[in-house]
Amino acid sequence: MTHFISSKSAILAGWISLISNIVLTILKIAVGTIFHSPVLLADGYHNAGDVVASGAALTSMRISQRPADEDHPYGHGKAEVISSAIVAIILGLAAIYIAYESISAFFSEPEKASMIAFITAIISLVAKQVLYVYTIRLGRKVNSKGLIATAKDHLADVYASLAAVIGIGLAMVGDAYDILIFSYGDPIAGIIVTVLVFKLAYEMGKESIDTLMEKSVEPERLAQFQAMILSVPEVKRIDRLRAREHGHYVLVDLRIGVDGHLTIQEGHDIIRKIKGSIMAENDDVDEVLIHLNPWYPDEG
Repeated sequence: MTHFISSKSAILAGWISLISNIVLTILKIAVGTIFHSPVLLADGYHNAGDVVASGAALTSMRISQRPADEDHPYGHGKAEVISSAIVAIILGLAAIYIAYESISAFFSEPEKASMIAFITAIISLVAKQVLYVYTIRLGRKVNSKGLIATAKDHLADVYASLAAVIGIGLAMVGDAYDILIFSYGDPIAGIIVTVLVFKLAYEMGKESIDTLMEKSVEPERLAQFQAMILSVPEVKRIDRLRAREHGHYVLVDLRIGVDGHLTIQEGHDIIRKIKGSIMAENDDVDEVLIHLNPWYPDEG
């Protein structure tokens, strides 16, 4: 029941992000076009990419909740990882676009800053900060890769909107006091944002690739599993222990040595004990696969 509620919360957050991005995209592009604000227009096109990213994340979250089937016996959890990779690509492309627009602005006369564009940038900044805090908290709570990717996308927008606020604000000061360098506040801020967004895109892309390539969980997590397994008296040794993320859940695979004289029923009971212990203490573990090997006292 708890998993169902968490899934519904994640889907709701996905819809909120998608609708918010659509509204902000229309607002930024409209105001940026009417009042000739390059940084706001660039931010608006960046937000258009966010609409695609939010749609991909929402779709992936719905797919990832599907139960395992004949074609996907380990479930559909990696759908969220794929969407996270898509968001990383979109962020990378957005950073390239912002960099291009920012550098191009240095080779033309700076546009006059608009108070309406400034207010629009502030609204976007506040809205994106609220969305980021909401989605990152929920994403971490339910361990949703798609929602965490959406949150990081919102964080990139916070950077972009903050740059727009600073850039337009400096341009307004430059216009008022005839300070030329301040009139180029937009592109200067845009270049800084490019670096920040590229950093986010790289980190998200690396994490997605690691998961798709079946990278093991952290050594500390494996040590935790090892301690829980060895706490079962019947376990004489651990021959192999592996664990990997599969989207929003973890799969554990282990081989252990037990007394070779035990019956099949006794071995089955040991497996149930270990599996129950690990899953009771780790809500994100969806499956524990255990293979028993015979152990004899003379092995030491």
